[in-house]
Amino acid sequence: MTFSLTSLIVDAEDLESESAFWHRLLGGSITRTATHHFLRIDGFPVIVIQHAPGHAPPQWPDGASQQMHFDLATDDAVTADERVLDAGGRRLRPTGDVVASARQGARVYASPAGHPFCLRWA
Repeated sequence: MTFSLTSLIVDAEDLESESAFWHRLLGGSITRTATHHFLRIDGFPVIVIQHAPGHAPPQWPDGASQQMHFDLATDDAVTADERVLDAGGRRLRPTGDVVASARQGARVYASPAGHPFCLRWA
């Protein structure tokens, strides 16, 4: 028996802002239904933004569990940071978490719905 990862499901009260954030950050194409937005990106499983009325974002790192998160690799932490912020994300950890000269560390962010994710060196 084998398994393959076909999709990642992300809950959000506001489908449009959450799917627009991931689309601006990662590219690809979006297919919309009333309750789900499907983001298809080459080389990724489908990212499905699922309408979740009353969604309460995780309060990680200072509160409730983060539930799950994405780790994304980048070869340019400065440009990636700008793209995340321009797309509507916010920093959860300061930029000092990354040592550019040593190509190590991670920057921790949250999407508009509050889902944590990390940018790491590729």
